[in-house]
Amino acid sequence: MWWSVNRVKVITINILFELEHWQQRRDLLVQGLAAEQADLIGIQEFNLQEDTARWLAQQLDMPYVYLVPYAALPYKLGPMYGAAILSRHAFVRQEQLDLQGQGRFAQRVEIRVDDRPFVFCNGHYYWQPGHSPARIAQIQLLLDWLAELPPHLPTIAVGDFNAPPNTPEIGMMRDRFISAYAAFHGQEPEYTCPTPLVKHRPSLARSIVWRLMNLWKNRTWKRWRGTIDYIFVSRHWQVCNCQLIFTKPAPDNPSIYPSDHFGLVAELQWVASADQ
Repeated sequence: MWWSVNRVKVITINILFELEHWQQRRDLLVQGLAAEQADLIGIQEFNLQEDTARWLAQQLDMPYVYLVPYAALPYKLGPMYGAAILSRHAFVRQEQLDLQGQGRFAQRVEIRVDDRPFVFCNGHYYWQPGHSPARIAQIQLLLDWLAELPPHLPTIAVGDFNAPPNTPEIGMMRDRFISAYAAFHGQEPEYTCPTPLVKHRPSLARSIVWRLMNLWKNRTWKRWRGTIDYIFVSRHWQVCNCQLIFTKPAPDNPSIYPSDHFGLVAELQWVASADQ
């Protein structure tokens, strides 16, 4: 087992609910995730029809899975999907939060290893380019929900926040938590989405929606890319390492990436003084 007394390794990855190229993409996902041997993985956009999150958990030999389907599909573009937490450690408690927009939910689990509890939260927040009042409302719901936890309980909050680093939403998260990537590198990555997998040609309806929203919010027809995926940690954790993953295509096909998002992996160490 990877776990050591004072450390935990976590991943966040939006695996893309669309099943085009899934046979090739899923192999890349398994290879990349297996190489990291994380304790916990937060997944966004698992496909309900193919139950892609549970399939990944089986391939990775991660026995504990918490699936939360969304109540509705944003803009009705494609099949239903949801969020999932995969774990090597049993859940003491598992809960979900209705984010009251686009049918989305956040989810959290409490893990206890060697009598040390902590909370892992995974979410996928309101999709709209740039700053979004609806997303601000969701982030406030999330922060209020996490504030209900005992202050001494270490917390990790990961996910696809759909918000670039300069938005008020991410500012709200930074007021309470530390961005693991920025803490380790001094800044956020240049971008986490979209990867070159966008060459798979999204549906005409999705393309039109993306372009119109981008024109409205960013006043440009140019294809957008930016950082919207994060690992946030409470003061109880020291960030030992944090890196982008899934940044390379399939060896035999440069247009096939594991997803349209890069993932993030963080190695965290318990800070004993934060318990006091």
